[in-house]
Amino acid sequence: MVDSLRVFSGSAHPDLARSICSYLRVDPGEAEVDRFPDGEITVKINENVRGCDIFIVQPTGAPAESLLELLIMMDAAKRASAQRVTAVIPYFGYARQDRKDQPRVPISAKLVANLIAEAGADRVLTMDLHSSQIQGFFDIPLDHLFAAPVLIEYFHRKEIPNLTVVAPDVGSLKMARAYAKRLGASLALVDKRRTRADDTEVMNLIGEVQDRNIVIFDDVISTGRTIAKAAVALKERGATSIRVGVTHAVFAPQTEAVLGAAPIEEVVVTDSVPPRPVDLGHKLQTLSVSRLLGEAIRRIHEERSLSSLFV
Repeated sequence: MVDSLRVFSGSAHPDLARSICSYLRVDPGEAEVDRFPDGEITVKINENVRGCDIFIVQPTGAPAESLLELLIMMDAAKRASAQRVTAVIPYFGYARQDRKDQPRVPISAKLVANLIAEAGADRVLTMDLHSSQIQGFFDIPLDHLFAAPVLIEYFHRKEIPNLTVVAPDVGSLKMARAYAKRLGASLALVDKRRTRADDTEVMNLIGEVQDRNIVIFDDVISTGRTIAKAAVALKERGATSIRVGVTHAVFAPQTEAVLGAAPIEEVVVTDSVPPRPVDLGHKLQTLSVSRLLGEAIRRIHEERSLSSLFV
């Protein structure tokens, strides 16, 4: 059965796929992902995958071609008679559009889920979805991993005294509570109001932050404005130091300036998405999730439980 395991990668994040293969001690799958002269995507799998257990590693954030590559690669694998195809999506793009909160807007997360299933995925493996209910958008099995073990291990090693974990909004409160419990820290909440799609305003701070060392945990960081404003508010309330732990570093062009000017000592992210051209100097620390994803792939392949990874 071990010989049937194959791990392929699109062009979105080949370094992560190679690290996963290194952990699993398997060779990366041989596949060509290229472009026709007019820019259309062409895929060719250059090895026999008949009856194999295929895992295709590809984050699906911007650009949209990342998602299209994944769909085409899955179609190629199914037509090559793969026994099972699992879409390994470290970062599930378009997850922030998960409901109709305004008139005449799409539910893009559901659309993407439908596309992945229709393209031939038998299973999906993803990490830290923006909203847990997105799991229900899929009519195929979905395994939802959490980067918590990787981030918690890092902050445990730092042995930060007087630690308070801060949830940047109500939606992340459950996640922050879990981090606080594992780190033996107190808990606080930022009450914010969204002023537009990519910006927020801090209204209140709930919890004690005076003379405390703060870690703000979130699933995605894009422009960094929400985190920066929360950091300013925490500093004004007497926080001693502020650090940030985020799974998906989906940095935008303005992130460097926003986070660089914020009263934040450290921004800790994972490599669920490829590195973006953002220079934060000593502030930025990147942790690898390749071992976590690799172990999950091994357990799926061997039909073993994943839940013990998070005990």
